Amino acid sequence: MSTTPSKSAPRPPTSLRERKKQQTRDALIDTALRLFQQNGFAETTLDEVCATAEVSKRTFFRYFAGKEDVAVAPHHELWLAYQHEIESLTPTRGTVFETLQEVLLAALEGMTTPRWAERAVAGRQLAETSPSITAHCLSFCDRISDETWRMLCGRLGLTDTEDLRPRLAQDLLVAAFHSAMEQWAQQPGPKTLPGLRSRLQDTFTAASQATTFTGAPALDDGRD
Repeated sequence: MSTTPSKSAPRPPTSLRERKKQQTRDALIDTALRLFQQNGFAETTLDEVCATAEVSKRTFFRYFAGKEDVAVAPHHELWLAYQHEIESLTPTRGTVFETLQEVLLAALEGMTTPRWAERAVAGRQLAETSPSITAHCLSFCDRISDETWRMLCGRLGLTDTEDLRPRLAQDLLVAAFHSAMEQWAQQPGPKTLPGLRSRLQDTFTAASQATTFTGAPALDDGRD
């Protein structure tokens, strides 16, 4: 038996205090990404980010652990939302991989922060040129994968720790996501959530077929 994600996405901030905190966080992300793109990630200091955003370092560290953290904040937001959806799964029929696809798509629908898509692309581009951001992403991904795998096993009632299938299903999902992100980021034109969703769905289809793909050569074209 598999599960399906809840339809509810994390609620946006409602109180004035929460909205102000979100505005500060958004301003820090936008400022940092702009400076990183203009001047280079390694060349931009945390002092410059804070001065341009007009906040103190103390305020910065209330939201982020460092420069790497703010650079990939949009990706963190998505995978934390994915984790939240895993916690809310309810039993139904279907394969685990199909369920995880729905979970990730539901998490993506929750990315309602203005300019999330643009920020996600900018963060990815920075990671491609910065070893420290890449290492930070890998560390975060490993931690989230471990935590969500355990959550998934709990929701499915799986107790056999030797069963590799649920973890492999999630690893396949993550690989499909990164492939979709790469293709989406390289496409010309504005980056939108519907565009990423469409690319994800195509990639999920390909990933589902990958385990049975034989790589057989094309049929004889009639040449000797």
